[in-house]
Amino acid sequence: MNPIHPFDLSVFANIPLWAAFFSWCSAQAIKLAIDFAKTRRVDFRYFVSTGGMPSAHSATVTGLATSLGLTQGWDSPVLALASVFAIITMFDAATVRHAAGMQAQVLNEIVEELRKDRRLRAAKLKELLGHTRKEVLAGLLWGILFSSVFTVAWTRLRGA
Repeated sequence: MNPIHPFDLSVFANIPLWAAFFSWCSAQAIKLAIDFAKTRRVDFRYFVSTGGMPSAHSATVTGLATSLGLTQGWDSPVLALASVFAIITMFDAATVRHAAGMQAQVLNEIVEELRKDRRLRAAKLKELLGHTRKEVLAGLLWGILFSSVFTVAWTRLRGA
């Protein structure tokens, strides 16, 4: 094991880390492209937003797990850890955060009615928090596909 050095740049060669990061980036870019196709305007907020198609959370965690499987082996303990982490993340996105978004939508409707009647001032709650199961599945498939191609290409380029 190598000693820890404060300026260790080997993190830049960490294929699973970059596969996860670029899985997230590309999923967010897909959201931006879908919105552009609908509205004909570019909204860069999609790069930092939650919710929408495909789930960037799902793409990120499955991208990480897939890349770890390809680089560390399908029977590695670190893949088991990443897989459990992915399952919990995707379950949360499709259930807890999705339900919170639905509750925010109802609360916004109630506040809007109160605003009309009594001139209530309240900030609108963010409604797009979680994902539908279809968005989670699309993110899962995108993360596997993207990170597989990315990991194989990076490995070949490095000559490993």
